[in-house]
Amino acid sequence: MSIWSRITAAIAALTQGEGLAEVFDRLRTPPERSVAFTIAVIALGAKMAKADGVVTRDEVTAFREVFQIAREDEDNAARVFNMARTDVAGYQEYAARIHDMFQHDPTTLWDLLEGLFHIALADGVYHPDEAAFLEDVSQIFGLPRHEFRAMRARYVPDAAPDPHTVLGVTPDMEITEIRNVWRRLVRETHPDAMLARGLPEEAIRLAEKRLIAINRAWDEINGCAARG
Repeated sequence: MSIWSRITAAIAALTQGEGLAEVFDRLRTPPERSVAFTIAVIALGAKMAKADGVVTRDEVTAFREVFQIAREDEDNAARVFNMARTDVAGYQEYAARIHDMFQHDPTTLWDLLEGLFHIALADGVYHPDEAAFLEDVSQIFGLPRHEFRAMRARYVPDAAPDPHTVLGVTPDMEITEIRNVWRRLVRETHPDAMLARGLPEEAIRLAEKRLIAINRAWDEINGCAARG
């Protein structure tokens, strides 16, 4: 059974009245954990699409950049998205259950939120309703405010991102401390680390953009320190 067939079965259980708690309880361990992560991205992505009222071609393309869907699985993938979009459960309930599943693995919650940012900004517009949605989900996930700002700085094209904000550090920190933060972020973004967290291989594509931004921010900070 392909991952999309397993995902369809899990979403179908939700729409047939089984509770979120019961469905996600079955998906807590590998390899089904990757199914849970994918459902989380699809379900919250579908709910976010309702936030601004429009599902654009760019957003669909962005989704496909993360999840490579074989032709034979396209119908299942579409069914999953439509089930999640029409499910009566609110996004807060999905987000809360996902937090319960990954609360001891906050980095996975970070990866999931990054996937939502990737989809939301695919059309180059950060709609106010999407902004409110993403901030609310980050709070439900229990992610620190400065980490949310760091992610926003990497994705939202409203101004040149401050390198300190991108790394989640402050200008008054010692350069050695900032270097340690940068190294930790690079280590957490390594493909092997992401696979170890039980993420589907496709989700690792999200890390490419993150790693570029992290390294660019460190180069800028380190360069200024060397000149200063």
